[in-house]
Amino acid sequence: MSWLTNVVLPKIRAVVSKREVPDNLWTKCPACGQMLFHRELEQNLHVCHACGHHMRIDAKQRMAVLFDNGEYTRIELPKPVMDPLKFRDSKRYVDRLKEAQASHGPNRDAILVAHGKIGGNDAVVAVFEFGFMAGSMGVAVGEAIVAAARLAVLQQAALIVVPASGGARMQEGILSLMQMPRTTIAVEEVKEAGLPYFTILTDPTTGGVTASFAMLGDIQIAEPGAVIGFAGARVIEETIREKLPEGFQRAEYLLDHGMVDLVVRRHELRDTIGRLIGLLRRPIAA
Repeated sequence: MSWLTNVVLPKIRAVVSKREVPDNLWTKCPACGQMLFHRELEQNLHVCHACGHHMRIDAKQRMAVLFDNGEYTRIELPKPVMDPLKFRDSKRYVDRLKEAQASHGPNRDAILVAHGKIGGNDAVVAVFEFGFMAGSMGVAVGEAIVAAARLAVLQQAALIVVPASGGARMQEGILSLMQMPRTTIAVEEVKEAGLPYFTILTDPTTGGVTASFAMLGDIQIAEPGAVIGFAGARVIEETIREKLPEGFQRAEYLLDHGMVDLVVRRHELRDTIGRLIGLLRRPIAA
């Protein structure tokens, strides 16, 4: 036993310890606690197979879900001044931007814009990146939505915006709030051109984003369970001093109360958007 214990077992342990075991093979569903194998989760579009909870996905994954065959062309976005107000809280705003760009890519902000086909129809899609400073809307995001709207008009394509945001970016102050009327005017130009404008409200859609372009779609679509609102539930309860109903600000609650038109599972978004574009672009018979 001493030979097995003193010689063989340490060698086995040494071999096992040298193996690289990835730490991201499993993901725990935040809703039901089910452990999900990462490959199965990716194949299921990051939707829990046990309870149907829709997890957050990044902008590139969202593009792949929406466009036909996952094929699209990104556009170069305007590059505004990085720190127009020279803002500083616990750290400089410019440092926060650099940290976010280190994770998401140089010259990036909280949004991507691309064009391609959805259900065989021309479409321009603007998708928020929640991982970039909570998807907050500053000047760069406003510029991107204006650029997306102008491209849609130029290409005579539908415009789809997919917000996932905590609202206006406080580090840009009044300049951030000015993006609310700017983006509203931009989507109105798309509508005036007779082109479809859809919003896909994902978790979360809040603050100044909700109070501007996000709630102006010809058809409002939401993912299941998405939190959609202006102020947070706790702030509302403290203000009105009443307990809010169960499920308040969730997509299903807003559907029941007429704030959104459809709640669509992620697997069905592409087909649903394609059908809606086709219906709205279909020539009216004489």
